[in-house]
Amino acid sequence: MKNLNEKDIAMKVSNVSIGVNLLLSVFKMFAGILAHSSAMISDAVHSASDVFSTFIVIIGFRLSAKKADKEHPYGHERMECAASIVLAVILLITGLEIGRSAIDTLTSGSVGDIVIPGTLALVAAVVSIIVKELMYRYTIYYAKSINSGALKADAWHHRSDSLSSVGALIGIGGAKLGFPVLEPIACLVICIFIIKASVDIFKDAIDKMVDKSCDDETEQKMKELIGQEQGVAALVSLHTRMFGSKIYVDAVISVDGKLTLKDAHEIAERLHDDIEAQFPEVKHCMVHVDPAE
Repeated sequence: MKNLNEKDIAMKVSNVSIGVNLLLSVFKMFAGILAHSSAMISDAVHSASDVFSTFIVIIGFRLSAKKADKEHPYGHERMECAASIVLAVILLITGLEIGRSAIDTLTSGSVGDIVIPGTLALVAAVVSIIVKELMYRYTIYYAKSINSGALKADAWHHRSDSLSSVGALIGIGGAKLGFPVLEPIACLVICIFIIKASVDIFKDAIDKMVDKSCDDETEQKMKELIGQEQGVAALVSLHTRMFGSKIYVDAVISVDGKLTLKDAHEIAERLHDDIEAQFPEVKHCMVHVDPAE
């Protein structure tokens, strides 16, 4: 996806996600019905819910990509965080529902009443695991490349579906081998993984909405760049803050006090340009100049 901006990349990834989820959910639904597998039918519904979550990602990106205006002079990047929070809640509800269903099955004494499903359900589960894991890797790759919390959340929704299919596979396989109790136990483990992912996504989105500083590694690289800049006597202070998926930088440097205002300004302007060039996620950089003691 070379030469595409962040919005275009997100749209392409989301369109692929919608197409794959629609085909997969239809396939799993038919397999569940034909093979008499309630686990596979539930898994198909889970896949269908991913389509809804991807639409939320698209809406979030379209809103965050809007240009700054009079009412929003700093832009709309935080709308992507709002989309991430919605997706985190959906993931949490999905995980809790899987856990609740598993606990109900274990405590109701109905484990032995589970109908032994057909082989087609096993095939569908394997296909789902492979496809959804590939979709996770595909989505998380581009989510990291454009530093998108919403796409990361959608990627984890793919993985949650893959884990759900693992549970379905274990449950269906266990039922065919005479151990139907394996299905609810596997679902409980999956529930924990999904809930942890939702909490991590929610925390990341909140951090980006409350002006949390960027990671230590990025700040250290910025400090090294500033220290190597020609004309900079010292770095007085460096403050960064996350604004959605973007970074705002405020740096105070000292230069030779005998320089003219024009020369000092040129040093600050050059540093400003170098920071924005070497750190594409930086949306705005402010450099203040102090005279060196």
